[in-house]
Amino acid sequence: MRPFIENFPFFSIFLAILAGILTATIRSGRAAYWVTIGVCAASAVLNAFVLEYTYLGDLSFTYTMGRFLAPYGNAIKCGPLQALLTTVFSLVMGTSLAGGRRDLFQDILPQKQRLYFVMVNMILASLLALTYTNDAFTGYVFIEISTIAACALVMAKDNGPNLIATIRYLFMSLVGSGLFLIGLTVLNSITGYLLMPSLSEAVEGLKVTGDYAIPLTVSVGLITAGLGVKSAMFPFHLWLPDAHGGATTASSAILSGLVLKGYIVLLLLMILRVFSLELIVELGAANVILAFGVLGMIFGSLAAMRESHIKRMLAYSSVAQIGYIFMGIGLGTVEGLVASCFHILVHACCKPLLFLCAGRLSAVSGHHKSLKNLRGSAYRDVGAGLGFTVGALSMIGIPLFGGFVSKLYFANASLPTGMTAMTLLTIALSTVLNALYYVPALLAIWVKPPAEDEAAVLADVRAGELAFDQAFTAADILLVAAIFVLGIFYHPITDVIEAGVRLI
Repeated sequence: MRPFIENFPFFSIFLAILAGILTATIRSGRAAYWVTIGVCAASAVLNAFVLEYTYLGDLSFTYTMGRFLAPYGNAIKCGPLQALLTTVFSLVMGTSLAGGRRDLFQDILPQKQRLYFVMVNMILASLLALTYTNDAFTGYVFIEISTIAACALVMAKDNGPNLIATIRYLFMSLVGSGLFLIGLTVLNSITGYLLMPSLSEAVEGLKVTGDYAIPLTVSVGLITAGLGVKSAMFPFHLWLPDAHGGATTASSAILSGLVLKGYIVLLLLMILRVFSLELIVELGAANVILAFGVLGMIFGSLAAMRESHIKRMLAYSSVAQIGYIFMGIGLGTVEGLVASCFHILVHACCKPLLFLCAGRLSAVSGHHKSLKNLRGSAYRDVGAGLGFTVGALSMIGIPLFGGFVSKLYFANASLPTGMTAMTLLTIALSTVLNALYYVPALLAIWVKPPAEDEAAVLADVRAGELAFDQAFTAADILLVAAIFVLGIFYHPITDVIEAGVRLI
């Protein structure tokens, strides 16, 4: 008989979908907010139990959905890596909502607030399903759900620039979805399956016989390109700065820290469960992913250096950080995948913290977003200033922070390959570029402006807002703690990731 705990992954997905339905019927936006926070907490607890069960038992398990068995049914598969990712995703979703609560209720019209939380719950369900799915077509279905919900999060702050950003976001997302679907259709036509284990067996057979070599190559290319477009792989990132930079604070944190990762996790599953690393390297797809990842690391940082708008700067920074993840995948080794998965966790904690703190620093500076108008804002909200500092230092790669460990693992992963010099040089250059835009931002928020400028700012800011923000929020504390845990206690975390990759 199946252990009851093996139902928990399905329960967490079903709970998020059910919460989406429930919040649609609730009139009060604040009540919908607390329902969603509760669902995030429950999901984190359920998946934490699954993490303990799978890691200590050194196992993975498959949960069949419905009455149809393989190879035609639908299933989810869970191991230590999936459980770790979903636990972190659920926690970060809750902290993003909690940290951006004030801006959220100010920026979104009261009659639309409950609908906003419908979309948040759909994104949570999509993240969980994309991480756990063992069926490629189910992955496509939740890609589309995530796309629609993410566009709604951008559009929730109802103004002209956001509507334009949403249309651009939707257009590029549909291109990515279309490429993925065409690639999956080609793959299904030459294998006859959609479940990942059956696809893997069929693909292995095609490798041995050499049949359908060109369609298989086309399928790999289309699926990789489609998920790359959706996850803002360079040079398909042009939609991201307007969408993430103009949304309300909670939306920016969720979109940058979480939504992009769901598509990358699905790509990892397709590589490990269906195609295999060996095939990706043999077809040359790994080299293409590596090249785009390296270019993203450099050009994302260069674009961030030119930005004075703090949220757009953080959005371009995400392009560079996504480049790190794709670089690790492109190395074509298990070590590279472990480094990429670790960086997914680091970025999922750092970037929401940066967006949340940037939103509060803006709020105590008359809602200005330009760095020159944020001078001294860290003294008006010390908690936000310290939180932004921790996130920035981690993204630069200072020791004792999670970002440093990521770069160390990327460097180590490059050693068995023939691209060590190029990878190390790119990491070093990217680190310098990261410092060239994060350090000026830190100086801007911590350098006190002239007394007359400070008096003018304070006159524009309500005393209640200042009093509200004079201490760390629970979201700050949790995310800062997570960054230090990733930077100091990284060995147990990478052990979980390595076990998860082996059992995936």
